[in-house]
Amino acid sequence: MASSEIEALTQALARLPGLGPRSARRAVLHLLKRRESALTPLLRALETVNARLRECSQCGNVDTADPCAICTDPRRDTRALCVVEEVADLWALERTRLFPGRFHVLGGRLSALDGVRPEDLTIDRLVARVQGGGIDEIVLATNATLEGQTTAHYIAERLDGLPLRLTRLAHGLPVGGELDYLDEGTLAQALRARRPLDG
Repeated sequence: MASSEIEALTQALARLPGLGPRSARRAVLHLLKRRESALTPLLRALETVNARLRECSQCGNVDTADPCAICTDPRRDTRALCVVEEVADLWALERTRLFPGRFHVLGGRLSALDGVRPEDLTIDRLVARVQGGGIDEIVLATNATLEGQTTAHYIAERLDGLPLRLTRLAHGLPVGGELDYLDEGTLAQALRARRPLDG
């Protein structure tokens, strides 16, 4: 039987996404067995991040500096702005290393069922950024859910009439996907977004 402190650590880890009680127990046992090489560095990293964590006042990313590393990177194209729902979406797109511009995190998506209204998101800040000038393209990278599409449509309406190019991430067949395993919505979107075969 574990002590109350170890049990509290296990319960705290079990609340993390992707970890259940059994995975959390395995993680705790690993940390306890490798105290010097795993537990102590983890504690130091958690304390440092906890002390220095900031939300970027420009884009809404989380970093240890404000403005964040993306917003202060001089190699970024300041004329292109990618709008995402959450920080996790920003990080996912950033891992591809394909988008050269900057980001704007909405802090969620519109949802009548969950009571999330436009004023609950950073849409007004987005519109102000665009109206401030210097942005030529907005990439709407909201999720391909009903709420994500509703959010993208609402943003498009708010930005209507401004001198910029508004684009949306393509939706459709995933790389390596087999038609038989895909849902009807994905297949329908892939058919609607079909394009000429190159070469």
